[in-house]
Amino acid sequence: MAWDVTVADIYAESHLVATTLTAAAAADKAAANKEMKYSALANIHIFFPVAIETSGVMNLLAVDLVSEIGRRISSVTEDTRETMFLFQRLSVALQRGNAVSFLATFANSEV
Repeated sequence: MAWDVTVADIYAESHLVATTLTAAAAADKAAANKEMKYSALANIHIFFPVAIETSGVMNLLAVDLVSEIGRRISSVTEDTRETMFLFQRLSVALQRGNAVSFLATFANSEV
């Protein structure tokens, strides 16, 4: 199995029209682009494009993958909250990345 993670900025001009109309539009577009880019992998690997919007919305395949990983962790640890914890960890990582990107827009920032 292989996966590629990308974070799509919902405020980018290329996504703005679609993201104002449909939730996960940027994530779905980014995931479709990744599937096209790695289409040759489909012959030898199971490929999951993981696309997350800066708002936290994920494409459906990403949600399925993270949920499955969480279920498998739960089967080992016997803690049914593992999936929720995994989504929370991803959310915190996304928020940190957003903060770094935001701070980098200031002229005198040191990131």
